Amino acid sequence: MMTESHPLQPFLPSGAKILMLGSFPPKRERWSMDFFYPNFNNDMWRIMGLVFFGDRTHFIASDSRRFDRDAVVSFCSDKGIALYDTASEVRRLKDNASDKFLEIVTPTDIHALLESLPECRAVATTGQKAAETAAAVFGCPLPSPGTNVLFRHPDNTVRESCRLWRMPSSSRAYPLSIEKKADFYREMFENEGLL
Repeated sequence: MMTESHPLQPFLPSGAKILMLGSFPPKRERWSMDFFYPNFNNDMWRIMGLVFFGDRTHFIASDSRRFDRDAVVSFCSDKGIALYDTASEVRRLKDNASDKFLEIVTPTDIHALLESLPECRAVATTGQKAAETAAAVFGCPLPSPGTNVLFRHPDNTVRESCRLWRMPSSSRAYPLSIEKKADFYREMFENEGLL
């Protein structure tokens, strides 16, 4: 079975305060834009629209069939939100984007990402597989959904500790309304001083 390498470079804006990590992008034919959370059926950018602008359609392009990449990139840069995934190489055990059928061949070097983000004090995982992978990398307990735990960064000269947040998946397969998901994300962003 073939492996897939991550199709995107990490998005690491200067001054980023939080690093958001999913598991791995869907196949390219499911993308509506060339950026993270590209599947138009994934609700991440609708959640962000609700949390920051009170409007789930805020990041939807005028043609209503895709997300507005420029608006998303500008927003993440302005807010200090870095983005990547917990896997750099995967094997799809079934022909879909489900985390359940995603085998991580090469985990991302999350410590290296954090070393390039000296102002980052929090890592937010967007789903169970991402949370499990990050907790294993950091050697910390797995937080309950919507909560966080502290972990020690190996380079204590940069910062002594960070928070690992486990957020609900933005996939529609995760059985929670978009409004409830937005409540969890809103609380996290408030706690991290981004709201």
